[in-house]
Parts: sequence; structure tokens; C-alpha cells
Amino acid sequence: MFSVKPLKPTFKSYLPPVQTDLKKSPQLTIRKLEAKLLPGEIVVNEANFVRKCIGTESSQDDLWGKLICTNFKVSFITHNSLPLQNFKYVHRLLGEHDVPLACVEQVVTVNDAKGKQKVLGSNKKLKFNPTELILYCKDFRILRFRFDQAGPESAKKVCLAIAHYSQPADPQLLFGFEYAGSRYYSSSGERVNGVDPGGGGGGGHQTPLFDRPSDWDREIKRTGASEWRVCSINEGYLVSPSLPECFVVPASLADQDLKQYACSFTGQRIPLWCWSHPNGSALVRMSSISDPQQQRKLDQRISSAITKSHPQRSDVLKCDLDKQLPNIQDVQAALAKLRHVCVIEPFEESEEKWLSSLESSRWMDYVRAFLRHAVEVVYMLEGKHTSVILLEEEDRDLSCVVSCLVQLMLDPHCRCLLGFQSLVQREWVMAGHRFLDRCNHLRKNDKEESPLFLLFLDCVWQLLNQYPSAFEFTETYLTVLSDSLWLPVFSTFLFNCPKQRAEHSRDFARSRSIPLGQEQALRFPPVWDWSQQFSPKDQTLFNNPLYVGKSATYVQNGAVKTFKRTKQKSYSSTLRGLPPALRNGQLAELDTLPRRNSLVLRLRPELGPAREPCETPCERFVRERLARPVEPHGLLLPQLLPSHLALWRLYFLRWVPEARIPRGGPATAFHKLSLLVDEIHTLQSHLRHYSTTSNTTLTSTPSGLPPPPPATPSPLPPGPGSALSPPAHTPHRPQSLSRPPPDHHHHHQQQHQGRMYFRAPLSTPAGPDASTPTSTTTSSSFSSAAFPMPDYLSSSFPFSPVGNLCRRGLLGTPLSKLLSGARIWLSTETLANETL
Repeated sequence: MFSVKPLKPTFKSYLPPVQTDLKKSPQLTIRKLEAKLLPGEIVVNEANFVRKCIGTESSQDDLWGKLICTNFKVSFITHNSLPLQNFKYVHRLLGEHDVPLACVEQVVTVNDAKGKQKVLGSNKKLKFNPTELILYCKDFRILRFRFDQAGPESAKKVCLAIAHYSQPADPQLLFGFEYAGSRYYSSSGERVNGVDPGGGGGGGHQTPLFDRPSDWDREIKRTGASEWRVCSINEGYLVSPSLPECFVVPASLADQDLKQYACSFTGQRIPLWCWSHPNGSALVRMSSISDPQQQRKLDQRISSAITKSHPQRSDVLKCDLDKQLPNIQDVQAALAKLRHVCVIEPFEESEEKWLSSLESSRWMDYVRAFLRHAVEVVYMLEGKHTSVILLEEEDRDLSCVVSCLVQLMLDPHCRCLLGFQSLVQREWVMAGHRFLDRCNHLRKNDKEESPLFLLFLDCVWQLLNQYPSAFEFTETYLTVLSDSLWLPVFSTFLFNCPKQRAEHSRDFARSRSIPLGQEQALRFPPVWDWSQQFSPKDQTLFNNPLYVGKSATYVQNGAVKTFKRTKQKSYSSTLRGLPPALRNGQLAELDTLPRRNSLVLRLRPELGPAREPCETPCERFVRERLARPVEPHGLLLPQLLPSHLALWRLYFLRWVPEARIPRGGPATAFHKLSLLVDEIHTLQSHLRHYSTTSNTTLTSTPSGLPPPPPATPSPLPPGPGSALSPPAHTPHRPQSLSRPPPDHHHHHQQQHQGRMYFRAPLSTPAGPDASTPTSTTTSSSFSSAAFPMPDYLSSSFPFSPVGNLCRRGLLGTPLSKLLSGARIWLSTETLANETL
């Protein structure tokens, strides 16, 4: 008999095995992933086979990769791409999944098996192996990473490294020093992330830094402040440690007197000139007088000098900001409550409760308070023609907000991009706002932290939202500017004052033996050079398509007209029972608002006929100004009723997936308006080209008569028109935020590309009517309404909430107790003291 032997399998599969469990089958190529580093950036620690959680209910969209901690950022490197995200917001200094360490608010580690969680601080120990890492960011992002397949020791080390390097103990440990030292003073000439070492990033900037007298001289001439002069008594910071080396003072005050007065002011801060009105009134900011014996004398001398600078010798009014506005602790507490409402609490609650929670945070109340106070100062300068002194204890916080808002309302130059950046540089950076302390970069004292700059940007957005044609920039620019607070690369938002920047940069250069040459200190790049962060194409997102120039008019039925304000509608359901004392959001002390939607009028104590209180001159001034037609380059006064102020959705809700509106929100209007403006600019360009060509032909014809028209005339040049026109059936997709414009474009297209991010495609005329010039012009016009809207547009554009977790119930992890209250946003010291 034959012995039976088992047969050997002969089938060979050439397909990889099916991955049934993502947790057990991470990609084998993850170890080859490397982070892109900036000059001076080094890798501190890393962990392989890390899973970044994308969805809250399922792990099928999660990304596998490597989690890296450097001395600048937390970076997650992966070969995969985010799901359902056709548009990617790419940064030249940051990757798609990168977060600057300065932006990390808290580091929370979790162990599933032991049911423990801990908020890590600098130099703290971790007694358990983490299975999960939660990063709470200052820009309202929440990122979650899982270490199911990562080594326990590497997971623990990378968590401790992130906690340690996100809380530096010394300013010179901030990454900006390493970056500036390596980028500007290295011998290598390589380009790193599109940035030239030792250069200005390719684009440069025109924003004056106000670190030299010539910048202040130009500002004096621009505002017509003839009775004011540039003072340089603080050269070398010998008089005041928080003031710039040069600033503007009344011309009648001598340098010797100013040096004598400085000792009596808090911080030796001499009164600073901010701005001058065309009528001669001036806006001045001043710290309190610390010497009570010199109080009356100095008040008289300063007021007298300001009065002499006024052509009508009008009186000077003082505004005590400390008594009339919330303090920095109140603003910080309001933002903490607002953060809890926007990104922690679920949206399953009713809309009324969510709005009530938003109102109880008091953030909108503080926005209204600062705007209202700025309106009162505007009335004094514009209506009463009197100079105003903004008085604050240290003159470094509240006065920055109010002085900038006043100038935005009065000066149209401050509403263009260059003027706004000059305003921030002058009134915040050079005036000595404590950015290092208020942003809490060093995590030394939570009581000093306060989001005053974010509050100011929110106030600017309220003005932009009410007067969109008066501002050259967009809310995307304001959001990106706020995000730049957490990029410790630029000197703009990194220090408390110019002297601190000079001292620390000089000491750092000496410790590293960096040759400075003729420079006094290490040269940091300013944030105003946007080419270091974005390509020229990306920067067009800053341009407002509704911005109206100084001489802009419109034509209606053949008549040239100016823009006028439409009559405001009144809704009886919300305004019925409104107290008569409420004037543009201002209430008297004894007035109270009725309940919302209530039909019952407010009860009055007197039995006789009700008498409305007298209208104050400021209220009358505001009412009369609001009744006039809108002048985009004139005085702007905000509407301050609660119905006129809105939540800045793009900033506060951009990372919330539930709040994202696909193909909705302001981005859709921005898209349509950009196409329309781009079409108008293109047609104007072609008309100028056609007019120039016609004039040249007329002058070149001997008889002086125009030549006969060609067989198929067209006002569009064939070359540029054909290069910019996509097929009719192909949807137009804008370039990526980091992709440069194509090199094969003609010079005419480069000029055409310069202003709007979304561009209308150009088409040559076609059809039987194309033989006549009139029909050609009509048919060549492109209808922006028929242009298809990109799928990636949403209310969060150009940001994406994909990959940001803002809700409870994160895959069943033991975070529900931790996320159930606002204490997750308490100080690190408070939570670190809890016994695990």
C-alpha cells in the first residue's frame, strides 16, 4: 500500500494580509518618519507607533505616526492624510499636525488600566505608564494621542518632555533665541521651510518698528501734530525701563524737566503722546503719580503743556481706566468661562441654555465695556474738541486697548493693513505691554496672565463686522495675528518691553559667542513680515474684497453716488419694553433691562406719567452720528446693543466639529465677493489695455482716423486669457496655502493674481454675436454667481476642526470626571497637588 503524505500548499498570494485591527497593525514605515526642523530646533524626545485620535466615536479615521517633542513644537508625523479634508491650511513654520510649545496650556496623561489621570507640570514625576495624552491648547484646540502600541518608557519620556519644554523657566530658554541666533548668524546659506537664513524671508515688510526717531517724525507729520516733538531722553533706557528709547512729548516741555518729572510717575513712565485729531485735540496716555506731594504740581504742569499744544487752548480731560473698566483678572476669568462653554460643554444642551452660559461668562460684557469707553473718548476728541489723558496705574494694559480703539474709530489710516500693524507696534509693543507676562510664556504667575490682546482683537472684529467696507483686512488676518502670540519666533509678542528684549538678546549672544558686529543686540524677526509664515498667495486671504478706498464711489442709474447707511430695522419682539435710558448700549445706574421677549413694560415707582431721562451730550452725539450715512473713511461708531454684538465664531468655534457649517458661514460670502472683485479688477485691466492700444493706434495712423476693426475683435488679450481660463466643466480650485504660483504664468497674470485669493476664470467670447464689439464686451463678462463653490469651504475656513476633540465621552476613557467641570482649566499647581 502507498503511504499517505500530506500535500504541500502550492498557492502563493501576492497580496498583503488584510489588516483587521488597526491597534495591532500599525504601518512598519513609521520609524523612517522625520520631522522638518527650523534653524536652531532640535529633537528632544519621540515615540513611535502613536495613534492620533480623529473621531470621538470611532477609531477608523485615526492616524498612525510618530510623536516628536522638540524645543519649539509638538509634532506628529504621519504618511496618512486627514479624512474629508481637501483643503489644507499649511504653515511655513509649522506642519499640518504641529502645535507650538508656547501654545500648550495643559498636558494631561491618562492610564486606562489604573483609572488615573494627571496634569503634568515642569520637572514633575509620572508614576504610571501613560496610555493616552491630552493636550489643551491656548487657541482652544484639544489634541488626543494614544500609546496602545508605543513603548511604555518612550511614551512616558515624550509626555514628560512636552510638559517640561512647554514651561520654560527663563526667557532665554524660549525658542526665539535659538532661532534668531542660528538663522541670522549661521554660516550656512540653505533655505529652511522656504525661509532664507539671514534674509527677510523674501518679502520684507514696510511696517515701521518705531525704534528710531524718524518713524515718530513721520507719524507726527501724518497726523499734523505740529506742537509735539520727538524726545530721546530715554536713550539707553536710562530714564524709564519700560518706555522706548524715543517717543513723543509736548514741545513746550524741556528734556531737563521731563527727567525731573519721571521720578514721580509709576515706573518712571512719562506721559506719552498717542495721536492728534485734525482739530488739534490730542490723545495722551499716562501712568499714575506715585508721589502724593507732587500730585497737584505735576498734574498742572502736564495739563498746561498739553493745553499749549492745542490751537484753541482747550481744557484737558482725564479718564481713569482703572475705575471704569474691568481689571486683568476679570478678563482672564471671563475667557476661562468662555473656553469652557465653547469647547468643553456639549452642544446637546438647548440653545437658550448655551446662550445663557455664554452671557454668564461676561466676555461679551467686557467687549462692550471697552468699546463703550472708547466711544466716550471719541466724543471728547471729536465732539468737544478737548484733549484726553488715559490714566492707568502702570499705563501698560487697559490704555493699550482703549487708545487703539479710539484711533481705529477716528483715523481711517489705522484701518488699512499697514496702518493697523503700525498702530499695534506703537501702542502695544513699543509702549511696553507685558506680552511675556500676559501670555504667561514662562508659567511663573497665573495671576499675571490676561488675554487683553485677544480682547482688543475681538473689539476690532466687532467694528469689522459692523463696517466691513471700512477695513482693508479680514477676520482671517485677525485670527492669524492672534495665533502668532504663541509663536516664540518673533520678537513682537515675546517680551515685556524693548529694554527686556535688548538685554536678554545681548546676554544670549555673549553666552553663545555670537558676533553682533555693529548691532546692539540679537536681531529678531518681526511678526509683520508675513512672508516668513505664508506664501504670497496665502497672504491674499488677508485682503478684504469689500474694502473701499478713499475716493471710491459707485454708479447707480448713471449717477455717481456715495455709500449710505441703510435704515436700521427694529424688531418689536426683542426691543419691546426697552428702557428709554438705553442709548446705544449704555444704561444709567438705576436702569435695568427687562426680561427677554417680555411684553410687560418696566414698572416705574412713580404714579404719575413716566418721564424719560434727559439725553446726555455724548448720547446725542452718538445718535446723530449713527443717523448719518456711513463713510468708510470717516468716523466709525459701533452699535453697542446686545443684538449688534456677536460672538467671534471664526476664532472661538473654529476647532469645534459640531459648530462647523459645510459650505456655509462668512467664507461663502467671502468666496463670492472675491470672485466679483477679481472680475471687476480684470475687466478694468483689460479696458485700460484696450484704451492704451486704441490710443497708440490712433497716434500711429497718418490720417488720424481709427483703423478698421478686425474680423473678430476681443478686448481680452489671447495669451493671458487663455492661460488663466480653466475648462468650462472643470471646477476652479485655489492653490494650496503653501504652494507658490506657477512659474509659467505671464507677468500680466502675476499682477492679476495679487489681490484676491479666489480668482474668477477668464473666458474669450464665443457665439454668433461675437462679431460686434458691444456683444463681445457683454459676453466676456463672467458671472460669479454661476461659479461652483469649492467643497472645502465651511464656516471654519481656512481652518479645519478635523482632529480636534472638544467633547466628553472620548472612546470610553476615564476622562469624563476630569472633563465634567471647569477645573481642567485651573492652574497647573492646583491640579498637580492632587493625590493620584
